[in-house]
Amino acid sequence: MRDIFQTLIVILAALALAGTAMAQGKDPVTGETYPAEFVVATFNNAPQTAIPIEEGFLDGLPVKTKVLFFDSGRDINTAFASKSVQAATLGSSPASLGVSNDLGYEVVFINNIIGPAESLAVRKSSGIKTLADLKGKKIATPFASTAHYSLLAALALERIDPAEVTILDLQTQDILAAWVRGDIDGAYVWTPVLDELLKNDGEALTDSLKLADKGAVTADVTVVDKAFAAKYPTLITAYVDAFVRANLIINEEPDRAAADLAKHIGIGEAEAKRQLTGHKFVLAPEQVQDARLGPAGKPGDFARTLKETADFHVTMGNLDKAGDIGAYRSAVNGAWVGETRKK
Repeated sequence: MRDIFQTLIVILAALALAGTAMAQGKDPVTGETYPAEFVVATFNNAPQTAIPIEEGFLDGLPVKTKVLFFDSGRDINTAFASKSVQAATLGSSPASLGVSNDLGYEVVFINNIIGPAESLAVRKSSGIKTLADLKGKKIATPFASTAHYSLLAALALERIDPAEVTILDLQTQDILAAWVRGDIDGAYVWTPVLDELLKNDGEALTDSLKLADKGAVTADVTVVDKAFAAKYPTLITAYVDAFVRANLIINEEPDRAAADLAKHIGIGEAEAKRQLTGHKFVLAPEQVQDARLGPAGKPGDFARTLKETADFHVTMGNLDKAGDIGAYRSAVNGAWVGETRKK
């Protein structure tokens, strides 16, 4: 009997090893053996990743996918620097810093152009009616985020010295807590925390759509590690396709998308729908236009958006030196979206 049990153990162990090998498999293009898991990063409560997660699109990738959630793009860049993640969705402002600091990733998808879902909320009781009224006030935002970039851009457009405003570096939940305590006069932040501020003595002084109309464009983008993508192109094409499909649902089936987002972050569907309408979610055909990522081998105008954002960070003291336009063109790659459209 003991021999039978030992034989069974050997057989089960062999089957487990075989199952692991089959699960890992190899990329059919390069022949490289897939890693045990594919680690990706995103923001907490981010609508651009809520839909692919809730729809199970990431579960259909050829490698087990692990999603890590962060409070800011700065933290996501730190994860990239430590080689803890292979792909991520983050704002264009931290992405420009990541490219400038040579973190080794490229932009493969523009998830959305940010609109009023990111706004500068101020207390109605604070007496702030114009941007000039921010002088001497305490305004919070997560540093190095798209919201931080937009706040500084708003001040620059009005020729207001940021030193005249007390700008506090707080993560989103810390902003909400500081607002409740009455510690801050305003905050440039995104939904759903933005919604909570507006419900509690808040009003929007300006937003990212208004700033985009004045040239300060911000977006949420998906980036992947270049070396990793070169080894596993089939995996990355499938990953990008998950976002292509998600944006199609958001644009063509808004009720379905709102239900996904509501489930993901635990809010009502009406509120979820309003959050989604605060962004423009970019469809695949537009992704590969010259005004966006551009077609394969011809980086589009989004490279200039990254460059201009980096230049702005230099003037604000957030970055020592920006690269030349070539550095940002090499970090924008519409080929992956082009591959998904061949399927």
